[in-house]
Amino acid sequence: MKITLAKTAGFCFGVDRAVQTVYTLLDRGESVCTLGPIIHNPQLVGELEERGVRTVSSPDEVKIGETLVIRSHGVEPRVIQRAEELNLKVADATCPFVAKIHSIVRQKSREGCTVLVAGDAVHQEVIGIVGYCEGEAYVFSDAGELSKLLENHNNFNGKKVVLVSQTTFNQEIFVSCENILKKVCTNAQIFDTICNATSVRQQEARELSAVNDVMIVIGGRHSSNTSKLFDVCRENCGRTLLIETAGELSGVDFKNCGSAGVVAGASTPAGIIKEVIKTMSENLQPVEEQAEVKEPVQKSFEEMTDEEAFEASLSGLTGDQKVCGTVIAVNPTEISVDIGRGVTGYVTAEEFSSDPDVKLMDEVKAGDELNLIIMKINDQEGTAMLSKRRYDAIAGWDKIVAAKDSGEIVTGYVKDVIKGGVVAYSNNVRIFIPASQATASRGEPLDELKGKEVSFRIIEIGRGHRAVGSIRSVLREQKKAAEDKIWETIAVGDRFTGIVKSLTSYGAFVDIGGVDGMIHISELSWQRIKNPSEVVLVGDTVEVYVKALDKEKRKISLGYKKPEDNPWVIFENNYKVGDTVKVTIVSMTSYGAFARIIPGIDGLIHISQIANKHVAKPQDELTAGEEVDAKIIAVDPEKKRVSLSIRALLEPEVPAAESDVNVPDEVVYKSSDETAAKAQETEETSETGESIQNIESVETIEQAETAEPAETAEAVETAESAETAEAAENSVQVSEEQPEESGEAKE
Repeated sequence: MKITLAKTAGFCFGVDRAVQTVYTLLDRGESVCTLGPIIHNPQLVGELEERGVRTVSSPDEVKIGETLVIRSHGVEPRVIQRAEELNLKVADATCPFVAKIHSIVRQKSREGCTVLVAGDAVHQEVIGIVGYCEGEAYVFSDAGELSKLLENHNNFNGKKVVLVSQTTFNQEIFVSCENILKKVCTNAQIFDTICNATSVRQQEARELSAVNDVMIVIGGRHSSNTSKLFDVCRENCGRTLLIETAGELSGVDFKNCGSAGVVAGASTPAGIIKEVIKTMSENLQPVEEQAEVKEPVQKSFEEMTDEEAFEASLSGLTGDQKVCGTVIAVNPTEISVDIGRGVTGYVTAEEFSSDPDVKLMDEVKAGDELNLIIMKINDQEGTAMLSKRRYDAIAGWDKIVAAKDSGEIVTGYVKDVIKGGVVAYSNNVRIFIPASQATASRGEPLDELKGKEVSFRIIEIGRGHRAVGSIRSVLREQKKAAEDKIWETIAVGDRFTGIVKSLTSYGAFVDIGGVDGMIHISELSWQRIKNPSEVVLVGDTVEVYVKALDKEKRKISLGYKKPEDNPWVIFENNYKVGDTVKVTIVSMTSYGAFARIIPGIDGLIHISQIANKHVAKPQDELTAGEEVDAKIIAVDPEKKRVSLSIRALLEPEVPAAESDVNVPDEVVYKSSDETAAKAQETEETSETGESIQNIESVETIEQAETAEPAETAEAVETAESAETAEAAENSVQVSEEQPEESGEAKE
């Protein structure tokens, strides 16, 4: 009996990529778990379990130290978000073709489109696709379900509709669905997202099943693409068997079968396929007819069958071989390239360029020709992994060597931060930059360089295309040039936007574009502060102006305070004599209390202005932190002083009917010019220079001249309190000015 194996039997590109991801992690000695079975093949899953690979159903089941592998089917965004929340190490092996569907539905749903997905609603791939839809999304499995869906939602015709499919969907059914949708939604956008490998497999299965007596379909019974192959074969061949291993062939009757066709799902390992073919050959061929195994005879391409010619063409392709390919298709993560001989190659973004932010769809288009290096051949799939970056590196090395000899500055992208430094790529050549040469000064973090474009010099060339670079030498040169340029033109009054580089107890140092200047602590705030960190922090962007220069010593004093923020300016714009304000008591002295009007402005309430009665000391009537109403009774703009009065807002106190102090009849409260003059004289002798002495206080002093001893004592005490006010001469002001201290002296 003749046995024919489909050309594309076995792993597709996406499945092979996922499986190889797991094997690579295991070879590194890492603990691995997969989100669901890595592929729908129990034999391979069992083999991986023997090597310690666990299968989990959610990120919450991942153990500490394990790497979670996302299988080729992909997952919903929320699963990735949960893994990030748990700070898990994740290896995303989502098939690039599936990732492309994610991108389509997310973009279109954001544009307000309703998304229709052709596929199995409970399959993980479809669940993942729907998870990326941010609006309406519906799933259907065949033309009948689509028709019902359109009938139940008769408003689809007025909406923007997008159609995509599961990568393993039946091609013929998709075409039928496409025709139905076009009749109802004439403006529907249709994306044929069935994987090319799936389409080819189904076409081969269709052709083989039409000409063979029996069809053997190899693959996991839970595999979607294997099930589709089984359905395709059964349509043309009544004797179609679905098996997972060669052992299931035992007892199968192949009598009256002149030919057999064999196809395999995309998740079927090559080893299982070979074992099935071997078992069929041994069981179906009579022993007496078996030929002696001899060395193969070399044939010309004209003598070979199609299968033999295909295998021969692959055997001629080896790793590190240079080829020229034509771009077939481009997606955000990968380029498909035809390199001839019936082989399709793939170039990942990582192997296209060393630039981590490269956008493939902006760089190449279908029809472009690329010079590439073959990295790996997949004989079963007829695919090749290719690299443009490595091809370019060969030519780029000569440029790097020349840059070393000339001292030329080169640019590149920092790809990784490793122990001892960083790895950058320039002209697709790997350049190691030691930590001591990676930043302007030692101790700066290296992680901030990852993914950034940097300029450096080549300082060493070693064996094996080993190159060492220095970013520091370029940074120092650039800083020196920037300094010279600034010192040529800088002048007092110039304004700059700078970055705070460091803080000291006496100020902040600011980089104003290659030169550092200092903002003295007294220039940081109109209010008294104890530390610059109360106003600015390292890394802050600040607006400053040049307050003073010393070009000889190359020192710059910077100003930071804005005139419009001056508390006195704010006070003068909003308050005047006679206003009643709510103030907060902040401190007290023997001659009165200071009260905060606004931040930066304190006024004095003289002891005589605290109450409408005699006050021995301010603490008898007021408490620090207390809020009270006061009247502004005087403002001295020149000395920036404010006088307040609580008494001015109080009703005069009515003397008690009986008093312990007998006031003589001859004592009269005066309101004459003479009395006013004495009040003025008394005010001038008061060191506060702020509070207007109450006339009654002055009259009380006159009482002391004629009153009885008890009365005289009280009058004298009041007079003494006025004299004590001399201590307030310099206390009633906007805010205690900080001592002027030049940054240069401190520096």
